[in-house]
Amino acid sequence: MVSELTADMHARVAEAIRAEESRTSGEIFCVMARRVSTYRDIALGYAAAAALILPLALIPLGFEPAWIPGMGDSWQGAHLASADVAVGQTLAAYALVQATIFLIVLLVASIPAVSRRVTPRAIRRERVREAALQQFLAHGLHVTKARTGVLIFAALADHQVEVIADEGIHSRVDQAVWAEAVEVLTRGLKRGDPASGFIDAVALCGGVLAEHFPPAPRNANEIEDKLVVI
Repeated sequence: MVSELTADMHARVAEAIRAEESRTSGEIFCVMARRVSTYRDIALGYAAAAALILPLALIPLGFEPAWIPGMGDSWQGAHLASADVAVGQTLAAYALVQATIFLIVLLVASIPAVSRRVTPRAIRRERVREAALQQFLAHGLHVTKARTGVLIFAALADHQVEVIADEGIHSRVDQAVWAEAVEVLTRGLKRGDPASGFIDAVALCGGVLAEHFPPAPRNANEIEDKLVVI
């Protein structure tokens, strides 16, 4: 389980960013999100599908309102009016079963741990990437002078990590470097030490930036050196 970041942990990450940026004209920024989506639409989809499909299994069993307490009895009338009432009761009972299944599945699928397991990984990855891109733009990493901003992003509840590099550095670096940065941060998160994970990822990204973009004569700090938690 990932622990809450203390002021000391924030300071350690900020110092690691400053140390790496002293060797390069690039910029590194870190963001940790507790959760990027509730995935409520996914839970609604499962609930709707279950409500439509599961009650169908009752039909071959001879489903009738009497199965639900208070919605029917075992006595039946032979005249047409009684038949109409029976049909109406059956439809109402069936609708009640559907509504009950819908609510139960929705509540269960909305539990964070369950939601993560039932949501396809591709959807989680896409939403985390969208959230990371939003943070990349929101913090101005796309407007650095040499287009060498790098965002290190972790989504805790979603169990996803993203590293986004601007076009100035992305086109000149082997993609395996970013995959390695993702891996070291993931290892830190798994062992409940996000600060060390971010520091290790910052060191990897800083080494790449220093190799391709050494510090300028006037090495201005364009982006604040810190870890943001959202």
